[in-house]
Amino acid sequence: MRQVDISHKPFIVREAVAEGHLRLRPETIERIKRGLVEKGDPLQLAQLGGIIAAKETPRILPLCHPIRLESVNVEVTLDEERSLVHAKAVVRAIEQTGVEMEALMAVVGSLLNVWDAVKQYEKDEAGQYTVTELVSVRVVRKVKGAEG
Repeated sequence: MRQVDISHKPFIVREAVAEGHLRLRPETIERIKRGLVEKGDPLQLAQLGGIIAAKETPRILPLCHPIRLESVNVEVTLDEERSLVHAKAVVRAIEQTGVEMEALMAVVGSLLNVWDAVKQYEKDEAGQYTVTELVSVRVVRKVKGAEG
């Protein structure tokens, strides 16, 4: 195993956008909407957790290069109709390598923070998680050489 040599690559603006969803029980979505989650607001927690996850990417993925992030923006919203929490992350850096892994980590980190905050409401009568799942986590856009 080895980390890829990027020393020959120029420093340019790089941006990545990722998104994903967390499926929850409709009752849990309603609880979040009404502010009835014991641990506090899961959406605010998710936003902060996603930013931290993006910044910590090389600690979790050992072959990723540690890079200086210029901007991390995480938006977390409820899709009540489909009983989903939606997370979208936009990560930007002036670097020699892309930031799509940081954007993906931001999305996953944010959604896991929501799950952690609401997991006690997600169990059925038998104590099993029947609905809760991370779905469709993906990079939706990658920009290389954008204007700074």
